[in-house]
Amino acid sequence: MATADGTDPATRYNSVARAFHAVLAVLIVGNLAGGLLNDYLPKDWNVIPLHKSMGLLILLLSIGRIAWRFTWKTPPYRPPLKSGERMLAKAVHVTFYGLMLIMPLTGWIFTSAGKYGAAFFGIPVNLPVAKGSALAGLSKEGHEILGYAMAALVVLHIAAALRHHFMLKDGVLRRMW
Repeated sequence: MATADGTDPATRYNSVARAFHAVLAVLIVGNLAGGLLNDYLPKDWNVIPLHKSMGLLILLLSIGRIAWRFTWKTPPYRPPLKSGERMLAKAVHVTFYGLMLIMPLTGWIFTSAGKYGAAFFGIPVNLPVAKGSALAGLSKEGHEILGYAMAALVVLHIAAALRHHFMLKDGVLRRMW
């Protein structure tokens, strides 16, 4: 039996998965904006402490989301996606999960070695990383590069969802809505 929006409940993600998706989407987009736009904001808008805390929150929620993902089977696509589309969707999801873990970890590593250290909403949570170490430098570079990659992937993901909804009209977007 279809829901009010015409979606078959058997093809929808469960409410916990949808909640994780929505909360993480908002946090990730906001944190990407804060990180990428920080240099262009007025100097008295110090968004970096919030950026650090939100990054650690994203890490915790991502671990929860991945753990939840292993407790149930994703619903089938109706109509079924073509083999190439299914493989691409899986690759995008795996890449997102990887970035949702690696991005906060690299930020946490290089921030722990920095002048102000890492804090989770004011609580110091520094990792034992030496200032000026190769690990700190590599983490900083990786964090910046992966930030751009994550931003590009988010834009492509949104574009694909809109394509499915408006052009293909196949119900893929409604599965998560």
